[in-house]
Amino acid sequence: MKSLYSVLFIAISISFFNCQSSYTPAKIHKVLPTLTKSKHILQSEINNLVSAEKCKYIMKGRNYAAPIGFTAKNDLKNAAKGIDEWIELDKANTYVLTNYKWIPVDNFGTTQLNVDFDTLYCIE
Repeated sequence: MKSLYSVLFIAISISFFNCQSSYTPAKIHKVLPTLTKSKHILQSEINNLVSAEKCKYIMKGRNYAAPIGFTAKNDLKNAAKGIDEWIELDKANTYVLTNYKWIPVDNFGTTQLNVDFDTLYCIE
């Protein structure tokens, strides 16, 4: 009976710690904007907004290595905080996510989310 509890404990632990470690592009673009205070614009929309002079680039090519979270959603929360801080420092109000990548940081499967983005000032 004791070994049955041990097996159950191990199985539950593995399923608990085997949380989602990354997101699909569609999920990133769905979840990240809900975690930032700043406005998010898709790359496919930005050229029209800049051409119409509704947005202007403040800084292109920002990169932020988010602190490692326990789950992919925690990684995204940490990335969102960093994006919002850069938006504030740049005196911008909008961002365009240009790339993201979970990068392995050790031999145990730990990854760190790196986000690339541009900051913009857009009129409402």
